[in-house]
Amino acid sequence: MSRRLVLLLALTCGVAVGNLYFPQAVGPLIATGLGVSPGTATLVVTATQIGYTVGMVLLVPLGDRFPHRTLLVVLLTLTGLALLGAGCAPSLPPLVAASALVGLTTVAAQIIGPLAAGLVAPDRRGAVLGTLLSGSTGGMLLARTFSGTLGERLGWRAPYLVAAVVALGLAAVMALVVPVTTPSAAAVRRPYAAFLCEPLHLLRAEPELRRSCLYQAAAFGGFSAAWTSVALLLTGPLYGLGAEAVGLLALVGAVTLVCTPYAGRLVDRHGPDPVNLVSLLGIVASAAVLLVGAGGGVRGLAGLTAGTLLLDVAMQCGMVANLARVYALRPDARSRLNTAYMTCAYLGGTVGSWLGVRAHTAYGWPAVCALVALLAAVALARHLLPRRHPADPDRRPRTAAATADGPSAAR
Repeated sequence: MSRRLVLLLALTCGVAVGNLYFPQAVGPLIATGLGVSPGTATLVVTATQIGYTVGMVLLVPLGDRFPHRTLLVVLLTLTGLALLGAGCAPSLPPLVAASALVGLTTVAAQIIGPLAAGLVAPDRRGAVLGTLLSGSTGGMLLARTFSGTLGERLGWRAPYLVAAVVALGLAAVMALVVPVTTPSAAAVRRPYAAFLCEPLHLLRAEPELRRSCLYQAAAFGGFSAAWTSVALLLTGPLYGLGAEAVGLLALVGAVTLVCTPYAGRLVDRHGPDPVNLVSLLGIVASAAVLLVGAGGGVRGLAGLTAGTLLLDVAMQCGMVANLARVYALRPDARSRLNTAYMTCAYLGGTVGSWLGVRAHTAYGWPAVCALVALLAAVALARHLLPRRHPADPDRRPRTAAATADGPSAAR
């Protein structure tokens, strides 16, 4: 893979992920423009998130059954048309329906990861995955700013229409620059219904997939618990700040744009396990730093800033290591592996958010910090257990023959 193609794929990841987040910033504008309550307007965001979850289950596994280029072009085109429909919606029900379709089809980032893993040499896979993850993170961080600024100036429809043009433009570019890949013959012959069940079968059959899923579910659970609860802390009586303060604090995540490619290079050099170890220790340390935030004042804000920065970097770097391990398992089933992995990660994040809010409500911010540390400690304990599977992909020889991608190779 050329550097230009890697950057283009990272941009596409950012655009796809950004489609999930930019509606959050224009919710109040939608409420005003369509004459509904702000609470009702949040159905747009909910529909997008539900659609994305369904797309993860129903569409991402198809990356093993169809050529990646064809699937990417179709998904980006459908996303662009759905965004166009959302931007032209005359009332809330059509907007909610179009938003669900946007979420369903904007899973391009989950297709690009397995594609890149198959095109790149094994000793560069971590660095490339880190760059793609940086693109996704950039899209998540910039989407709200982009839509909020554009929406304030041109109305809530403008972000949807601009995003539609960008998605359709990327679809045209993907059709020209993405190499043609050939799925395995067995995957092509496999019935669609069997594909939907395959991620569960892989979870049962692959110990290293289960291990990676546990690490990411625990890390993302702690991450979600902290970020869900920090909004309650900052806007509560201890700090008395507004929602803008939460948005400014979230900008510290921009540091991960630099850290994840570096973590990927470390994975290429030393394997995923050492990076996982450091990332899990980093999450435990972040919980201790975040605890300073319970004291309030300037010192508390400094602790929250440093703690969230450490938590963001540790979680994202661990994700690079986990993805590198997962993609090394079965080259002909990377999309199905990715579905299993990302589903577990999002379930962990959902449970973490739920637990975090309840811990904060019942016992305050120190309980949230304890929850973050506990989740990381569970994954760390598993990581330090003796290995039972000598055929660990982390320890396989890093030779072309040992990691050839066979059916996923580009023509």
